[in-house]
This record gives sequence, structure tokens and C-alpha cells, in this order.
Amino acid sequence: MIAAGRMLGPDQPVELHLLDIPPAARAMEGVAMELQDCAFPLLRGVVATTDVKRACEGVDVAVLVGAFPRRKGMERADLLEKNAPIFKEQGLALARYASRDVKICVVGNPANTNALIALTCAEGLPAENFTAMTRLDHNRALGQLSERLKLQPGQDVRNVIIWGNHSSTQYPDVNHALVSNFPAPGFTSAVRTAVGDDAWLDNSFVPLVQKRGAAIIEARKLSSAASAANAAVEHVRDWLLGTRPGHTVSMGVISDGSYGVPKGVIYSFPVTCANGKWQIVQGLHIDAASRRLMDITGRELLEEKKTAFRGLGIGQK
Repeated sequence: MIAAGRMLGPDQPVELHLLDIPPAARAMEGVAMELQDCAFPLLRGVVATTDVKRACEGVDVAVLVGAFPRRKGMERADLLEKNAPIFKEQGLALARYASRDVKICVVGNPANTNALIALTCAEGLPAENFTAMTRLDHNRALGQLSERLKLQPGQDVRNVIIWGNHSSTQYPDVNHALVSNFPAPGFTSAVRTAVGDDAWLDNSFVPLVQKRGAAIIEARKLSSAASAANAAVEHVRDWLLGTRPGHTVSMGVISDGSYGVPKGVIYSFPVTCANGKWQIVQGLHIDAASRRLMDITGRELLEEKKTAFRGLGIGQK
């Protein structure tokens, strides 16, 4: 998808740097061969390496997928223990070798806290250049709502919000979401009005999105693959090329305290993007039920930060 222009645009040549662990080096060479065999016009080269320095040299965009995978029955604390050293090393390498304006999208879980670890270790790189991917959760919410509403071509849901952590505490919020050309062409309806079933939205939809990742692991015994790749492409594309007018997307970004969220964690907010920069959407009304759910996921992120930083010997900020 990157080499085909879906991430950076149809006119942007790319050189792909692939990084993996030594036992996977041969398989990675096979991936590089397949990329060459696709004959993508935009692909100017492939670097396949197990050397983090070589992988990070001069890169403008870094999609950090290389985390220890979540397995059935694993707790998030287990993932933190496995992945914290990985993202510390990658943060250090990006700071030393990457472009000074490198844009980082962390996909590997626990994505929010992994992004915070990399950010903290990447001295000299702007904090706003580190993001965590909650676009997969965002897309899951859109997909569930589209199915519920039985939308047709030309109708689409927009401005769903994922607040907080990419975990089962995330809060998928439809209170500001709209559906276009519904119930008829030329009309725009609030999603709550269009669905017409608050009980389903509050009691079924929210946990369905929160637990979708676990459901996929249960079904295929592995984490999401194609949907996660698609979400990463859309995350970076909107960040660098801009969000559509009237549309907000969800991104895990460093909290500045907006909406009463704890500062200094990577928290998913509604954002708009232009000129390679994201901006948190301000001024949204937060009702009491939303406040409670936003606080729950914020507390989890604070606890994850405490656990990860203690294990790495990093002082709290």
C-alpha cells in the first residue's frame, strides 16, 4: 500500500526501510523480492536490514510495527514488559539517525505507552512527532455503525471519536458523529438520531468496539493484520496530506491537558490535520457518562506509564 502511493500520495517516490530481528532476516529478504516483483512505479529502493541504525538513517516516516505480538491470554502488563526495551532502542535510534522532522506512528501494542517510551528516549525530536495508532479502533467503530445503519454508496459516517488508550478501556464516542445523505440524499443526521437506539449504542456498540481486537485474536489466533495495515496507511496519509474538510479522525497524541486528560501521556483525541501537523479539536461538549469513561482510560494510561518507566529506570515526567 505504501509503495502503491496510498500512504504518501500518487506522485511521491519512496524508499522502504524494513527492520526485523535476525531470525526473520531471510523472510524479510523474501518480502523485499516481492516488492521488487510488483514493479511499483513509485518504489525507488528497498533496504532490508537487522541493523536499527541502517533502518533509521534519514527516514522521514517511521511506522513502528515491530512489537512482541499479543497472544491469547496475555495481559497488557506482559506486553509492556516485552516491548518496553524494543521501543526504548527505537526511540534512541530515531533520535540519532532519522530526519529531524521524522513522523512516527506506533502500531505495536501497547501502542500508546510504546509511543511514549520512544518519545521519552528520543531526545531532540519534537514530542508532537510521536503518535500512536487508534485509527484501527476508529475504523472499527465506523464499520459497526455503517453495518447497523445499512448504509449505501454515497452515505458515510464521520467524526466518531476514540478517546484514550488502544485497549479495552478506550471510549468510542458517537455523540459528535454524523451520517451524510441519511435518511435521504442531501440530509445529514446525528448518528444517535439515525440509529435511534441509545441502549444499543451505550451497552452493545461500545464494548463491541472495545473488544474487537480480542475477538479477532480468538477467531484467527493472531492480532489484526490487513485492517491494521490499512489503518496505519490512513493514519499517516491524513497526518501528512491532511484530513478532509468537515472530518475529524482519532490519533494517539501527547496530551496537553485538553478535556481534562492527564498531561504527559499519549492519549487518543479527535484531531484534524493540515500541512503535516495535527491539532486537537477543541470545544466539544462532554457529558457525565463520557467524562467517566474518558477518566477510566486516562487512569489506565497513567498506570501503564508508571509500570513501563519503572521497568526501564526512566524518571517520571
